[in-house]
Amino acid sequence: MITLTRVSNTSELEAIRNLQKLNLKENISISEAENQGFLTASYSIEFLKQMHEASPAIVAKDGDIIAGYALVAVQSVRQNHDLIEGLFDAIDVLPFDGKPMAEVNYVVVGQLCVAKEYRGMGLVQKLYNHFRECLQDTYDYCATDVAQANIRSLKAHKKTGFQVAGTLTYGGVPWDIMVWKWK
Repeated sequence: MITLTRVSNTSELEAIRNLQKLNLKENISISEAENQGFLTASYSIEFLKQMHEASPAIVAKDGDIIAGYALVAVQSVRQNHDLIEGLFDAIDVLPFDGKPMAEVNYVVVGQLCVAKEYRGMGLVQKLYNHFRECLQDTYDYCATDVAQANIRSLKAHKKTGFQVAGTLTYGGVPWDIMVWKWK
């Protein structure tokens, strides 16, 4: 049975890091990237610990196995990773609901991943629903970015309720910045 919870210990962070490594674009085939989606950002265990201390990640667990995760990135960790800082900078200047995002209270999904063996089970929506349940009392919006080439991820985010609010280019790759209005 899959349970959803927040990360509670270092071994879960290490399991997240291992799942991340398995799904980085450079570690999978082109075909798998096109059909199953991919991760771009690699986070050190030190950065995952910093994110955890600020706001623990959401995990889907099958017993002791991490079946999927959604990393929580808050303002206080933005300067600790170039990609996260660039994402926050890009989100801040986006107009959404008639004002720049910098003027609203938002949280960023620093990364979401579901293990291969657990795909097709609705875990993306379950992870995001738990993410919202845990954080909606503190934040009005949730934002993230998805590589435009990651069609599977774009579809999953739109199904969840995210809207494309803007674009950015990083390393020559176009990304959609997506926002989910909670309040």
